[in-house]
Amino acid sequence: MTAILMNAQGLMKQYGSRTVVKGVSLRVYENEILAIIGPNGAGKSTTLEMVLGLKKPDAGEVSYWEKDFRKAVGVQLQATPFFPGLTAFENLQLFAAFYKKKLSKQAGMELLTLCGLHDVMKTEASRLSGGQQKRLAIAVALVHDPKVVFLDEPTAALDPKSRREIHQLIMELHQRGTSVVFTSHDMDEVTKLSHRVMMIDQGTVIAEGSAIELCESHNVQNLEELYLQLTIGGNEQ
Repeated sequence: MTAILMNAQGLMKQYGSRTVVKGVSLRVYENEILAIIGPNGAGKSTTLEMVLGLKKPDAGEVSYWEKDFRKAVGVQLQATPFFPGLTAFENLQLFAAFYKKKLSKQAGMELLTLCGLHDVMKTEASRLSGGQQKRLAIAVALVHDPKVVFLDEPTAALDPKSRREIHQLIMELHQRGTSVVFTSHDMDEVTKLSHRVMMIDQGTVIAEGSAIELCESHNVQNLEELYLQLTIGGNEQ
């Protein structure tokens, strides 16, 4: 049986009179790729913030496979604040130090190579292209060799070549045994990469399963058609 790395049950979050997450339950399994999708305002971000311990749920609970889970979880945000004046490698070294880990030149090169950045090791992070900065943000999330990595729209606003490189990186992480949880508005991307899809709308889980299973059960041709059929828009929380 595949091990459960994270188990969230009945998460709820309320701001004033508005409940933005309404009893969401979420599991992350060992060595799976899970896509969390839904329109802006669905409650995806708030759910992930509670899962990561950045926000306290008003109800429900989250358990991890180990007590000090933060040491084994990596997070890539849409905007990573790289340190000005530091190269790609120096940024990696500094973020590694936050985890009390000394990053050797060899280990840093291996990580940069994994993320397709070996040739810009000495380039100032602020001078990298958008796609390179996104890959460096993922490298930062991986610097402490996490067992689970959360990627927040890792291919948003990237050109096709950069998107493909991120897709290859996610598949490589899976092959190395890392569990990946990512959010995306690109349904082709979700179909291509994920083992399991969780669709959230108006603070609740409205569909869950593999892309193929979901399309077959709702008698639609593809995930985008299902997404449009089931969801209602709003403002991101």
